[in-house]
Amino acid sequence: MNDITQPIQFEHFSSNFNRLRGRLEQQVGRAIGDYNMIEEGDTVMVCMSGGKDSYTLLEILRTLQKRAPIDFRLIAMNLDQKQPGFPEHVLPDYFKSIGVEYRIETQDTYSIVKEKIPEGKTTCSLCSRLRRGIIYRVAGELGANKIALGHHRDDMIETLFLNMFFGGKLKAMPPKLVTDKGDQIVIRPLAYCAEKDIARFARVMEFPIIPCNLCGAQENLQRQNIKEMLTAWERQYPGRSQTIFTAMQNIKPSHLLDGNLFDFKNIKVGDAVDEGDVAFD
Repeated sequence: MNDITQPIQFEHFSSNFNRLRGRLEQQVGRAIGDYNMIEEGDTVMVCMSGGKDSYTLLEILRTLQKRAPIDFRLIAMNLDQKQPGFPEHVLPDYFKSIGVEYRIETQDTYSIVKEKIPEGKTTCSLCSRLRRGIIYRVAGELGANKIALGHHRDDMIETLFLNMFFGGKLKAMPPKLVTDKGDQIVIRPLAYCAEKDIARFARVMEFPIIPCNLCGAQENLQRQNIKEMLTAWERQYPGRSQTIFTAMQNIKPSHLLDGNLFDFKNIKVGDAVDEGDVAFD
């Protein structure tokens, strides 16, 4: 692994990598534009877990910041949850090496989760709730009106199937949402990026990846089962993941069953419905 204090010279990378980087930058830029994620004068707090997704998110946002026709501020933020063996020096050293403003917040959520969740049960739900509350608080302290998370296209697709199979709801991760208090907006600039591209990018960049010892080693997580199902589908039918993602952007409420989204009760002869019965051809 390269010394993170030494800047990586991009001209030494292969043309394949440069195309990959260009594709990620284009996808992030398009997602930001499509959903108006970042605006003039924003302060964006980029949540850094130490995983491949958050490193990639920060790197691409820093690159786009230099080119953007608007002015916005980036602050990297890591929540040190006091997991045993967590290398607390890695992220501060990395942030200093690239010259990015940052905040390390230390909160022992690890002990709370281990105390509350029985052995063998998944910790994700409680851990996520605790982490979310801390993130929102820190964003307020930093004056950040936008909170950037590293969820990518595949995370969104997996969440869609998790909600369908286990929650009875047709919903996924939105690219942009207002927090419950209404004082910040959560954005997901990697929404259009495939996980495999992010993984390749992170390997070449040699980011100092930090594994999650709290949840990363849990077996039989339903999300992992969904991921394996989608991987098998993609292997058998290349491009299926992108087709599913495209479908998530092309909703026809008149061809589902939610009466709150479409007024089925009051349909009358002669009413025009988008696509009508052509949808069944």
